[in-house]
Amino acid sequence: MFDFDATLPLMAVQFLLLVAVLNAVFFKPLTKVVEDRNDFIRGTEADAKERLAKSEALAKQYETELAESRRAYQAAIAKAQAEANQIAAQKIAAAQQEAQQQREQTQKELDQQKQEALTTLEQQVEALSREILDKLLAGV
Repeated sequence: MFDFDATLPLMAVQFLLLVAVLNAVFFKPLTKVVEDRNDFIRGTEADAKERLAKSEALAKQYETELAESRRAYQAAIAKAQAEANQIAAQKIAAAQQEAQQQREQTQKELDQQKQEALTTLEQQVEALSREILDKLLAGV
């Protein structure tokens, strides 16, 4: 069935030479390409992780700055509203004071006109009373 003559060692040598040639020509370059590809993927992955960490840090920083600016503009709005309320209160107080002064002035003028009218009325009543008295006495 098997012949153990010179063909078996020759086949073994051919097989070993084929393996050596395939290893040198095909497997080593293929292994180098696969390793280079793996190195590139590892490097790209590390770079992506680094960029992701940087972008997350920047996003956190921007969120912090945004929150600070929101607090600042809310404080500015509150301050402006307080100032506006204070100015409005001052103007209302000034208007009320002016209205009170005008009321007092008007009341004084009315009192003065009333006094003048009463004085005039008293003079007319006196004059009419004298005329009536004169007519009554002239008719007796």
